[in-house]
Amino acid sequence: MISQMENAELVTLLNKELAIEIAEKVSYSELHSQLSAYINQLIKNDFDKLIAYLYRIDVNEEKLKSLLQQNPDEDAGNIIAGLMIERQEQKIKFRKQFSQRENDFDEEEKW
Repeated sequence: MISQMENAELVTLLNKELAIEIAEKVSYSELHSQLSAYINQLIKNDFDKLIAYLYRIDVNEEKLKSLLQQNPDEDAGNIIAGLMIERQEQKIKFRKQFSQRENDFDEEEKW
């Protein structure tokens, strides 16, 4: 499970990417629930915007299709929210790893 600080970072990133406003101090499960509800709204009212968000966040299309086919009775918004959160967590993790690697070099070794 992610820490509260990482959760806040995740919320900030999702708010920016999706132009929404979820409170930073929300629990992980509440974040998933609110995001799921928002995605279900997009499915019903603005599917093109949802597709654009999926591309912007870089959700794996094959994984999404597969999960939707394997779980036809599960709420699609719930599945998509999980994938969006997972992808944003990956981005946060990669940024941290990259910034640590940058800090591992001496100033003379940097370009």
